[in-house]
Amino acid sequence: MKRAIIIVLDSVGVGALPDAHEYGDEESNTLVNTAKKVGGISLPNLGKMGLGNIVPVEGVKPAVEPTGAYGKMAQKSAGKDTTTGHWELAGLILDKPFPTYPNGFPQELITEFEEHIGKKTLANKPASGTAIIEELGQEHMNTGNPIVYTSADSVFQIAAHEDIIPIQDLYKMCEIARALLQGKHAVGRVIARPFTGRPGAFTRTARRKDYSLKPLQKTVLDCVKEAGREVVGIGKISDIFDGEGLTKNITAKTNSENTKELLAVMEEEFTGIVFTNLVDFDMLYGHRNDPEGYAKALEEFDSTLPTILNALKEEDLLIITADHGTDPTTDGTDHSREYVPVLLYKQSGEFKNRDLGVRTSFSDVAKTVADYLKVQCQLNGSSML
Repeated sequence: MKRAIIIVLDSVGVGALPDAHEYGDEESNTLVNTAKKVGGISLPNLGKMGLGNIVPVEGVKPAVEPTGAYGKMAQKSAGKDTTTGHWELAGLILDKPFPTYPNGFPQELITEFEEHIGKKTLANKPASGTAIIEELGQEHMNTGNPIVYTSADSVFQIAAHEDIIPIQDLYKMCEIARALLQGKHAVGRVIARPFTGRPGAFTRTARRKDYSLKPLQKTVLDCVKEAGREVVGIGKISDIFDGEGLTKNITAKTNSENTKELLAVMEEEFTGIVFTNLVDFDMLYGHRNDPEGYAKALEEFDSTLPTILNALKEEDLLIITADHGTDPTTDGTDHSREYVPVLLYKQSGEFKNRDLGVRTSFSDVAKTVADYLKVQCQLNGSSML
């Protein structure tokens, strides 16, 4: 029962890429800067696997003999968003980034969207998700008009109070937007951003939903599924791949929910892939410039890691990595163009103390998974095995 278990620590980057200056991210180093900002971080279990051997992290000593293989990966695709990062992890490299809208969306596009939903919209500008609902939440509640905004990433986000626009109506608006946002306006994701509360105390709810484009070519998920194996997506994985390549989707909204569902799946007997994304680092702390919260969330994951390792079956390959950076110590609130860590682990210890070096593409994860599961697949990247 060979399985590849992929855990994406959302936004846990480990240093600016050589071209980071083109994205305004030359000072970004999510993990290192976060640890430094809080006066050191305690990650003994990730440290044992080799995390401190990848980059110098305050509070995480390099292991003398790491229990896993360790390295870092450069992103080959253009861009620094969630979809691009995950698609590359699955073997799909983009030669041009998804479109972004630093001045808001073209008026003709907004007008067409308004005609389809039968309402006017508010905002149409780049903004922090929490700031925009504080700014326009009251007007939204008074008018019933949804808040449309974007960021430095390729996203079309629609925020609405659940008491003003019912959640299913918000989802329908997102489906309409996704259908419109094709061709030159094919943004990576349309995102439903429901919230509740009152002015001065608005809270975004867990019923967020992402509407991604379908992958532009076959990924390792498709190949493993076509080979008759299981491909289980937990949390936002199904949204990122628009359901493509999955045999099972399990809903989970937080790090703790994702971990709970992961452990439950690991108890089952099957061959294939388990793929999950731990969202809290990025969503709750990176985008909100909260290094203390970011560090605490990392320490909480580290404390659960022994349970995950103990749940591994003999033929399980564990891969821990990330999809981009979101440095909470910088002035910006958006994703950052960074290297990501990669750790490989098996209970047998066969990957013990292996330096994987600097990989030239996130797609090395896809090739490694295909190689490990012995699935034939035309993919970018090189196997780390």
